[in-house]
Amino acid sequence: MNAIDLKGKIAVVTGGAQGIGLAVTKRLQASGARVAVWDMQPAEGADFATTCDIADATSVQNALKNTEQALGNVDILVNSAGVAGPNMPVPDYPDDAWAQIMAVNLTGTFNTNKAVIPGMRARNYGRILNIASIAGKEGNPNACAYSASKAGVIGFTKSAGKENADKDLSINCVTPAAARTPIFDQMSEEHIGYMLSKIPRQRFLEVEEAANMIVWLVSAENSFTTGAVFDLSGGRATY
Repeated sequence: MNAIDLKGKIAVVTGGAQGIGLAVTKRLQASGARVAVWDMQPAEGADFATTCDIADATSVQNALKNTEQALGNVDILVNSAGVAGPNMPVPDYPDDAWAQIMAVNLTGTFNTNKAVIPGMRARNYGRILNIASIAGKEGNPNACAYSASKAGVIGFTKSAGKENADKDLSINCVTPAAARTPIFDQMSEEHIGYMLSKIPRQRFLEVEEAANMIVWLVSAENSFTTGAVFDLSGGRATY
């Protein structure tokens, strides 16, 4: 594998304290980037970490200010923070759970992208990667809020990518199948089994596999593709 050179780049990873976000943080650092983690959980190993609720625009703006003071201008954003919510049919789905999932997964994507895009445009360079889900393409039963929120992330990314294609900005998303991360703690065993049954590779995604694709997508080598959706579903979706 050719080395991806991110020396001199400043990256932000939301949700970087665990799961895919943590794997991305490590992979970015291995490629030479300095990484700020924005998370509600304590983050170890980051070059800088700050508490951030991505569902709250003021919290995001404060995190950006603190990051710029600590590390410098942000070149890369990987928006990995997200919540899954309960598994139940639409008539039984709690209103407060729906609101929380939309606030974190979809409004959080809007807040973080909105915060960093102006600086990236002013400097004519930026790479943004939003983590969606295969559920956003296909819809998982008993996961209406999660599926809808991730479909929203896909649509948002396509729109933002087109808006900023006049600059050296690449804004893309990935649609992972399930990876065995702490987000599984929010899911029923029945739902976890359903997700596994849909993956032709007959196993869950490894977080390091996700990180390998994501870090290339936020490198200077990805200079043409923007507003695109990259599959990480183990063959479940081929479109």
